[in-house]
Amino acid sequence: MPREQVEELENQISSRKPLLDKLKSAFSSVIVGQEELRLGLITAMLCDGHVLIEGVPGLAKTLAARTLSKCVRATFSRLQFTPDLLPTDITGTMIFKPQTNIFEARKGPIFAQFILADEINRAPAKVQSALLEAMQERQVTFGGETHHLPKPFFVMATQNPIEQEGTYPLPEAQVDRFLMKLKVDYPTVDEEIEILKRIGGKPVPSVDPVMTTDEVIELQRISSLVLVEDVVMDYMVRLTAATRHPRQAGLKDLEDLISVGASPRGSLGLLAASRARALLYGQSFVDPTIVKEVAHDILRHRIILSFEAEAEEIGVEEILDRILNRIPVK
Repeated sequence: MPREQVEELENQISSRKPLLDKLKSAFSSVIVGQEELRLGLITAMLCDGHVLIEGVPGLAKTLAARTLSKCVRATFSRLQFTPDLLPTDITGTMIFKPQTNIFEARKGPIFAQFILADEINRAPAKVQSALLEAMQERQVTFGGETHHLPKPFFVMATQNPIEQEGTYPLPEAQVDRFLMKLKVDYPTVDEEIEILKRIGGKPVPSVDPVMTTDEVIELQRISSLVLVEDVVMDYMVRLTAATRHPRQAGLKDLEDLISVGASPRGSLGLLAASRARALLYGQSFVDPTIVKEVAHDILRHRIILSFEAEAEEIGVEEILDRILNRIPVK
């Protein structure tokens, strides 16, 4: 890229740094701790992806998604997934109007810019597929007509671990449509004390919008321009390839632990998320440190472990740690 274009990009990023800092500040004014969750949600929004949030009940998954929605002046819908939900409850359907003697489209709650799909794994596969198809195609078809979804279109889905009763685990092929999968853990002792002070016996703090949807779309455009050198792209591809062919990557000990590795969608996810995270930090370029920072969120749901890994109680996080520690940057 010519020097003039690089300088222009740097100016665009630096001029929008205060806006992003304001967003992070507003977000943290409600959500105590959970920095990885907050960064992950903003990162996914900046690269026009969707995010799946997993954790046991009570860890502020829903609150975090709702708070980010309030930080942006956008249309918002919350979809509470239940076993009796129907696909048309999400997408909409055709309604007969006796006054005009014709059918008219009644759009469902999916036609919003920010979507909170709460407890997505409590609905059957047919309902899950209706949402995931909309995520992939950015459009919905019913009554013989195709309806395009608004821009930006950002889905934040929450789910409880599949060990919880009354859940329908998302198929791996459908989970792969999420750009990121964020794992939410328990807060520290200090963070939990702060939660008690801030929320205990009081209404949840409210937050005012700090940016518009037009600003979100502009930030997404700038994010796609963040510079990535060939050596860093090569590093991303080798990380993803190591999940498919560990032996070829010099990780023979992982060969029997991975049944299915990440597809090229994983490499594309690393590229998009790394650019968005660099923008969030005010950088005009991606360095390997940022790639490592987002790698777990991008790849954890794209790897299927073997029976050997389950028998040895080796999780996907440990496998990703080994890959990141042993794949060098050339």
